[in-house]
Amino acid sequence: MVSRTTETYDPSGLLAGGFPVFVEKATIADSVALAAGAVLGRITTGGKYLLSASGASDGSQAPKAILAEAADASDGDVEALVYVAGSFDVDKLSFGTGHTAASVATALRAAQAPLFLVSPVA
Repeated sequence: MVSRTTETYDPSGLLAGGFPVFVEKATIADSVALAAGAVLGRITTGGKYLLSASGASDGSQAPKAILAEAADASDGDVEALVYVAGSFDVDKLSFGTGHTAASVATALRAAQAPLFLVSPVA
């Protein structure tokens, strides 16, 4: 008899909990090198993603995605995978200027985004 199992592979340790995960390809705007777990905002004009900073005024101030893999955009735009749904270990995320775990969680809830920040249980 054949047996099937489903397992989760998460080399970054970003995922936390059982909420369904959805990943899509996105353009990371020319800026800096970002590590997996960077909280990203989407620029309204053009739809590219940047590290979300609360003081931005181009749309990227609103958190929209979490970078699934390291992306080096220091020499120009790059394509990368981003999470647009899932639950994530807050300790593994990086936040842009002016953002904290609390401010990002509040913004995601207000936008009804299916991204959840989870504090690990000790």
